[in-house]
Amino acid sequence: MRYGFWLPVFGGWLRNVEDEQMAPSWEYVSKLAQRAEEIGYDLTLIAELNLNDIKGVDAPSLDAWSTTAALAAVTKKLELMVAVRPTFHNPALLAKQAANIDHISNGRLTLNVVSSWWADEATKYGIQFDQHDDRYARTSEWLDVVNGCWNQQGFSYEGKYYRVADNVLSPKPVSKPRPTLYAGGESETAKNLIATKCDSYLMHGDPPEIVGKKIADMRQRREAAGLPPMTFGVAGYAIVRDSKAEAKKEVARITDVQQSARGYANYQQWITGSNLEQKISLEDYSVSNRGLRSGFVGTPEQVAERMEEFTAVGVDLVLLQSSPQLEEMERFAAQVMKAV
Repeated sequence: MRYGFWLPVFGGWLRNVEDEQMAPSWEYVSKLAQRAEEIGYDLTLIAELNLNDIKGVDAPSLDAWSTTAALAAVTKKLELMVAVRPTFHNPALLAKQAANIDHISNGRLTLNVVSSWWADEATKYGIQFDQHDDRYARTSEWLDVVNGCWNQQGFSYEGKYYRVADNVLSPKPVSKPRPTLYAGGESETAKNLIATKCDSYLMHGDPPEIVGKKIADMRQRREAAGLPPMTFGVAGYAIVRDSKAEAKKEVARITDVQQSARGYANYQQWITGSNLEQKISLEDYSVSNRGLRSGFVGTPEQVAERMEEFTAVGVDLVLLQSSPQLEEMERFAAQVMKAV
C-alpha cells in the first residue's frame, strides 16, 4: 500500500468547520509536504480549483500548478500528483509546463486528469463549460495531444477540439514512458476513457466490497483494450483515536451542518454537474470526496485492519484527508502506517 494525502489548498476539507487550523498558505503547505516525506508518505495530491468549493467561493485557495512547481524545488522524495482540467489548459502548453516541473522534481510529477464539474467557476474565469460527454470527448483529444508532445518530436494532431502542427518540446519529461496519468469518474464515458488512456483509476470513498467491484470492472475494461494492468487508489478521511467512542465523537463534530454551510451551493453544483453512481448523504456533504465512507475511523488497530481490507481487494494507494492535517498525519503515520 502507498500512502498519499490531499494538500489542503482550500484551508481544509470540512464544510461545517470554519477554521481547521491549516491556512491555505505556502508556509503551511510547504511545511506539510516536507514533513510528510520525512514520516513515510509517498505522495501528495494538489487539487486544481480557482474557487474554494469547501469554505465558500470568497475564501482563499492556492493555485495548483505554481504550488506544485514550488514544492518540486523544496521536496526530495514525494510524488507530486497535480490535478489538471483540460478545459483550463491548452494541451501542448501544458505538456511543456509539466515536462519542466518533471525535470525540477527529477521525475516526481504525475497528473490527475479531471474533466471539470463546476460551471460557475468556468463562467467566472471565462472558460467554456461543455456538457458531460462533451467534456470527456475534449479530455480524450487533450490526452492524445499531451502524450504525443511528450513522446514525439514534430508531433502533429488535428481533431474537433485541438490542432497542433509540428510540435517541438524539449526537453522531454524525465519520467518514462511518460508521467503517470491518474483519473477518476463514475460514468460509463469516464470509465471507458480512463481504462484506455490513463494509468491509474482513482475512486471516491466507499467500503472495500464496493471498491473491489469497481476494480474488477476496470480490470475487465483494461484487459479488453489489450493494455497492461492499472493501479487503483481510493480517497478516505482518517480519524484515529484511542477509543471507538472518541472517534465517533469526532465524526459527530465534523458532520454538524449547523456550524457552517457556505459551501453548500457549490456542493449542489458538483452533484448536478457529475454523473455519480450513488446517492449523496449529508455525511458525504460534510466531508469532501465521500471520505467517511472508506471507514478509516476508529482505533489504530481498527483503521489498520481496514487498510488491509482495501489491500485485499486490489487498492494500491490511499489518498487521505484529515483535520488538522499536520497533527493527524503524524498520528496516522505513527499508529497506523507502522502497524500495517
